[in-house]
Amino acid sequence: MDRPRWLDDHEQAAWRRLAAVILKLPSELEAQLQRDADMSHFEYWVLAVLSEAPERSLRLSQLAAQANASLSRLSHVVTRLERRGWLSRQPCPEDARATLAVLTDAGYDQVVAAAPGHVEAVRRFVFDGLGADDVRDLARVCDAILARIHARPQG
Repeated sequence: MDRPRWLDDHEQAAWRRLAAVILKLPSELEAQLQRDADMSHFEYWVLAVLSEAPERSLRLSQLAAQANASLSRLSHVVTRLERRGWLSRQPCPEDARATLAVLTDAGYDQVVAAAPGHVEAVRRFVFDGLGADDVRDLARVCDAILARIHARPQG
């Protein structure tokens, strides 16, 4: 059996800080969106991705990839958003096997109304305490972590 590759003191301290951010930041963003817009952070994220897509529409597989979600998780959220009238599922004209998620006008209005409060929360919790070099470093570090996650074997 291989020996564990234990973290050194600096790595352990950095990991604990990152873990605290991973655990605390989502709950803060979730609370703000629930309170101010009556939606979850993931629902907001899906609506925001669609609001920026051409014709406010994406294949479900593309939406899942851009929302960093499994198709199963996305399907549950799409069903909830459909019930609220914020998006609809439509057949893909180019591929009969694919389904599009299309943001409705009501969904667009909802994400536009929620955006100012959400961006203020993101600014307050993340960016107000960082300088320009910190923001570049944060992006670089996140890119490196995401590259390792995306490179892992699926299965």
